[in-house]
Amino acid sequence: MLRFAPEGYPFIFVFGLITAAVALLAGVLSALLPFVLTLFMLYFFRDPERKIPEGEGLFVSPADGKIILIRDVFEKEYLKTDAREISIFMSPFNVHVNRAPCNGIVKAVKHTPGGFRAAYRDEASLTNENIAMHLGCKSGDILVRQVAGFLARRAVCRVKVGDELRRGERYGIIKFSSRLDVYLPKDTEIKVKLGDRVKAGETIIGAIK
Repeated sequence: MLRFAPEGYPFIFVFGLITAAVALLAGVLSALLPFVLTLFMLYFFRDPERKIPEGEGLFVSPADGKIILIRDVFEKEYLKTDAREISIFMSPFNVHVNRAPCNGIVKAVKHTPGGFRAAYRDEASLTNENIAMHLGCKSGDILVRQVAGFLARRAVCRVKVGDELRRGERYGIIKFSSRLDVYLPKDTEIKVKLGDRVKAGETIIGAIK
């Protein structure tokens, strides 16, 4: 059975209602555009099941999309240590449900207001509206940051401090095109490269031996 993210139901309902109203008042042909938009909402908020890989020390992608950045950084706000950053850009055609990269306990969740520049720009992580989640994992603490983009005006994080997440478990969504940054322990062996396409909860992006 096809599953949809709960955040999408208001959009699906409204566009479905508009389609029905236009069809009744102005005819089927006039309702073509809102019908197409309704189909897009169904497509955008789809939430397919994923096959979560098993094994110790693995980190899976928290988002569907394209790898646009891999670098070593010092994460000063939450982890306060050297880390390996991977950034994933999500187009409007990707699944936008976000999943936990590893088993862990939520240590912090923080929403930071900001702008809405193009999410693929490097500075977007610092200047755009975002929600950061600090997750304590067995292989080391990580940080996952949901970054709003030019179209994406709202990120949703469903968890709170103290919640326990399993690898690949759904924890949030970003509405429309956006970006997600993940900071892994510095000794992580990166399993992806620039330009790779990844799937949330399914693609292994890093591993610690």
